[in-house]
Amino acid sequence: MEKHNETHIALFRGKGIRKAIHNNEWWFSVTDICAALTESVDAGAYWRKLKQRLSEEGSEVVTNCHGLKLEAPDGKMRETDCSNTEGVFRIIQSIPLNDLEQIFSMLGEAATTEIARNKDARGYHENKKVANEGGQVAGKARKDLEKRSGKKVITKENYLGLDTYNKLRRIDGN
Repeated sequence: MEKHNETHIALFRGKGIRKAIHNNEWWFSVTDICAALTESVDAGAYWRKLKQRLSEEGSEVVTNCHGLKLEAPDGKMRETDCSNTEGVFRIIQSIPLNDLEQIFSMLGEAATTEIARNKDARGYHENKKVANEGGQVAGKARKDLEKRSGKKVITKENYLGLDTYNKLRRIDGN
C-alpha cells in the first residue's frame, strides 16, 4: 500500500527542503533543493529552466520527477515536482556549484539515511555502521570525480571543517 501522508522538512544550508514518503522511499522537493543550492531569487523559475534544459538533452531525470502534494508556505497542499534520492543527485550534478564539498557531504548523509532505512538500523552500533557505509558511498564518488577531473575536491582553501560539516548533516531532518 502506498503511503502519502508522511512528510517532513529537512534542513540544508539553513533552508528547508520538503520531503515525503512516496512508494516507500523519500522524495524531495526539487524547487527547495534548487533554492538551497543556488543564489536564484526565484527557485521555481530556476527549476523550470533547468528542467527545460534537461528535457532538451534527453535526460531521464525530468521523467522520473513526480508531482506530489506538499505543504506550501501558505499552509495549503500544492503539487510540487519531487525526486527520489537518485534523481536528486543527478539534478544536483546539473546545477553549477562552486562548493563540491557540500554536495559530497549531502550525498553521504542521504546515502546513510537510505541505507539505514533499508536495513532498518536500530541503536547506536547499527547506525554507526550504516553511517560509515554512507560515508564510503560519498568518498568513492569524490575519488571518482577527482580521478576523472584531475582536480582535488577538498583542498586547504575550501575545507569546511567539522563544525560546518555537522551543520550540513542535518539534511535528514532528524
